[in-house]
Amino acid sequence: MKNFDYDVVIIGGGPGGYVAAIRASQLGLKAAVIEKEKLGGVCLNVGCIPSKALIHQAERYQSLSDMEELGIVVDRKGFDYGKVFKKSRKAADTLSKGVSFLLKKNKVDLYNSLGTLTGRNEVSLASGEKITGRNIIIATGSRSREIPGFPFDEKYVLSSTGVLMQEKLPNKMLIIGAGAIGVEFAYIMSSFGVEVTLVEVMNRILPIEDEEIAALLTRSFRKKGIEVMTSTKALSMEVKNEQVSVVLEDEKGKQKALTVDQILVAVGRAPNSSGLGLESLNIKTEKGFIQVGDYYETNVPGIYAIGDVINTAQLAHVASKEGEIAVEHMAGLNPPKRLDPMNIPSAVYCEPQIASFGYSEWRAKMDSLEYEKASFPFRGAGKSVAVEQPEGMVKVLFDPKTKEILGAHCIGVNATELIHEILLAKTAELLPEDIATMVHAHPTLSEAVMESMRAAEGWAIHI
Repeated sequence: MKNFDYDVVIIGGGPGGYVAAIRASQLGLKAAVIEKEKLGGVCLNVGCIPSKALIHQAERYQSLSDMEELGIVVDRKGFDYGKVFKKSRKAADTLSKGVSFLLKKNKVDLYNSLGTLTGRNEVSLASGEKITGRNIIIATGSRSREIPGFPFDEKYVLSSTGVLMQEKLPNKMLIIGAGAIGVEFAYIMSSFGVEVTLVEVMNRILPIEDEEIAALLTRSFRKKGIEVMTSTKALSMEVKNEQVSVVLEDEKGKQKALTVDQILVAVGRAPNSSGLGLESLNIKTEKGFIQVGDYYETNVPGIYAIGDVINTAQLAHVASKEGEIAVEHMAGLNPPKRLDPMNIPSAVYCEPQIASFGYSEWRAKMDSLEYEKASFPFRGAGKSVAVEQPEGMVKVLFDPKTKEILGAHCIGVNATELIHEILLAKTAELLPEDIATMVHAHPTLSEAVMESMRAAEGWAIHI
């Protein structure tokens, strides 16, 4: 049997790559990670973590209004967004260093370099060094996607990375794209006093979320002073006198000129699949995404791909789980062949928060699926009223015959935490009555979950 330097070589040290390496080590496989930048990838360094740190500071800043209601005089003149930025970088740096520690603890070798496939079992580093692996995982992630006419210069037209790395706030910002990234930054910027216009080409914000949930968020955003324009596209831009003039067009062809200080383009992410040497091994791709089969193995045996570089949900927790499945397969275990997309939680961290999994109403209708729905408003749960955050709801879709849970959607405070009780019930094949009859502590927000399931059974108490 041919000897290799490693059992598995992983190109990319993001949440897919580093988790795969640690899991491989736990299973007795010798692993190495090749990462050209900081460990943690986009998520830890210029994505999930620093953006959530900014959201936390935005929430704290907004809470000053609550203090004023108590008669406390708050002087905001000394506010310095640069300090908010530094806190977000501290969170990112702390966790990136934590990943480095975890790799060392698990005896995973780290190569700080660009890696290129130069053989079925070989990766070449920028230094010219070559390392070999019985298996290889490509976990190179993604980058912000550009749109025609709005090239990133990170001064006037920002990517999600650019907006995270700036230390000063604009007065006015246009955000193109109202997916998760777009709405999160709309909340952040608006909370710190930026005049925000949010534009989405589809007929609602958060197009992949449930329509009712998206409508509630739209209403909340407009109350906050965020201008929301749906069924609208950005046609062109021109920089004049340190500002950007943008032409917008609605679905009827009516055009509008808007002048802002900066534009954030948040229209999705493109896979980092070029420059890896895929062509030399005839590894199949489609629209830039690496194609994979069972256990995330490419058409070349022993070479796997996970995370944003393949055409699955571009979420950090998806990449991590895909990495675990790939290395468990290498180790001879019997993991699932692929993740079930209907059991993957989605989370949006604006205020109010949004979380979901499984079928939405529009998806169920598209698939001609029979369903019934039940919901419960947050204001019916005493805890939400007590903490002055009654805005929100829990909604569940279920099979009218078997009562199987088909999907769930939450909007409101701590929605991104609450969703997992319902998802656990779904994966354990429990029914609404199982949650409905389980005693929940009072007062808690999770009582809204319980009451939504009671509503599904026809006997909600507090509504």
